[in-house]
Amino acid sequence: MTSRNFRDYLLPADAPRILCARNVDPQTYARRMLATEQARSLQAHWQSLLDETFHGITCNGEVQPGLFSVADEGFDVESAMAAAQHLLATLTPEEHGKVCQPIEAKQWRAWYNPEIPFNDYGVRLENTTESARDAFLSLLRCCTSDKGYQKVVRLMDANHFLGELYSLNNIMNRWSFHFMLFGEPSVEKPWGWVIYGHHVAFSCFILGRQLVIAPTFMGVEPNVIDRGNEQDCVLFTQEESSGLALMQSLTPDQQRRATLYTQMEDPAMPAWRFNFADQRHLGGAFQDNRIIPLEGICAAEFSTQQRANLLDTVAAFIDFLPAGPRQARMSLVEKWLDETWWCWIGGCGDDDVFYYRIQSPVIMLEFDHHNGMWLTNTEPARFHIHTITRIPNGNDYGKALLASWRQN
Repeated sequence: MTSRNFRDYLLPADAPRILCARNVDPQTYARRMLATEQARSLQAHWQSLLDETFHGITCNGEVQPGLFSVADEGFDVESAMAAAQHLLATLTPEEHGKVCQPIEAKQWRAWYNPEIPFNDYGVRLENTTESARDAFLSLLRCCTSDKGYQKVVRLMDANHFLGELYSLNNIMNRWSFHFMLFGEPSVEKPWGWVIYGHHVAFSCFILGRQLVIAPTFMGVEPNVIDRGNEQDCVLFTQEESSGLALMQSLTPDQQRRATLYTQMEDPAMPAWRFNFADQRHLGGAFQDNRIIPLEGICAAEFSTQQRANLLDTVAAFIDFLPAGPRQARMSLVEKWLDETWWCWIGGCGDDDVFYYRIQSPVIMLEFDHHNGMWLTNTEPARFHIHTITRIPNGNDYGKALLASWRQN
């Protein structure tokens, strides 16, 4: 059985992965890692997906129309615009040219999760000035709730903490993330921004007083930061406990029907069900057009309490949204609750590891306990967690709203 203490699985100091990253810049590290056949194959596959025309994630290959409309959600666009303009003013002309992209640029979809720099779009915040980094944090604060701001900053710090464990802050630190801005900051016209890198991908689309944050990829290895100071924390506890509480609230028959596989790497899984990059996730990087069938059990048959547990789980995922956009998103989720599906992989005991997915026409959420990448556990463990939020049927990156706005 896997220990609950991540320090039992630290790589030895002479591990090849550590030696490959020791005392080199991110570009040199990338060249070394991308020299492997597996990494080159992944990069080529991701590029082919990026080159596709965007349609959005669907359950059957057909985009369901009429789900998203332009509205006033009470987002404080004036503050966000001012923060973005201030950030741009801190950049050099060269940085400005790299950061600023057209609203339709495919680079918005180029986010990835690994610590390996798979592309060189935008600027890496670690290469900008302290003023630029402070300005980014101001923009982040303007576009998130207090919980959301804290979550993203903690994840950036968790990346730094992982670098500290192996003395690899040259590769993994709190600023080793790409940043780009799309369109021109405005109180009326559409624009947005993205940050992405190891365990953080956060895509924000802004249209007047409406805000879309999707897709997001947020993860951590380990999920415990234990330096012994005020920054110590445990991450993703609410997403983990809420999902488990929902599964445990189901009847035995409901649990059986919701469970796709009883093992996290089940021999019965078809080839498409598991891959080394995303493990059980289906909505990861570059999966913008993936067909993801509805699986498990439909919330239409849930009891009142089970429906409340489901909504609690959704709320735990999207707590990064400011109050107005968050309420609008929750209202839309509730509207489609009877067409929402819940599925599970793994056990549902108090100490088990698991994967779950919530999927409806207007939201898709995934939670997964992962095997080790920078730790040596060969089986999934609770200290390595990945989460994904998506908006199916074409509204990732706010694209459905953008299309609607252009038609009016």
